Amino acid sequence: MRRSLLILAPLTLGLGLSACQQQANAPEAAASTGPEAKPGVAVSGGTLVLPAVKGNPGVAYFDVANSDAKAVALAAVAVDGAAKAEMHQTSGGSMAPVDRVEIDPNTSVKFAPGALHVMLFDLDPKLATGGSAEMTLTFADGDKISAPLSIKSAGEAAMGGMEH
Repeated sequence: MRRSLLILAPLTLGLGLSACQQQANAPEAAASTGPEAKPGVAVSGGTLVLPAVKGNPGVAYFDVANSDAKAVALAAVAVDGAAKAEMHQTSGGSMAPVDRVEIDPNTSVKFAPGALHVMLFDLDPKLATGGSAEMTLTFADGDKISAPLSIKSAGEAAMGGMEH
């Protein structure tokens, strides 16, 4: 009997550890089987412009294309390294927050200087020129899509990336 226990003990321990590993990996497996991006939506040209004066807000610019047959509504933007992100619209020399951005079927919306843009508040000092940050767009239906932002200084952005 004792000999049987000695043989079964390692087997039982192995099965127990295997079950723990499967449970620990279960959320990862479930997450990787979900959609990686909102169907029909693509994000490109992402740039995060650091403020000229530390402590001031930064800004994000990008393009969102909707190739779907129905309109989508962008409800929120989050950027890793920014405590808060707000969509804004500049019009007639003034800037105002925007709650959502409608993107019609087979069109694109450009977030650019002097138009729609995303203000980024309380930036992490680790965000540095030449680096990158991840941006996540959340749509009104709860779907999300992530895209990279290349990080530029205010001077680089003002010069349009030209080198002298």
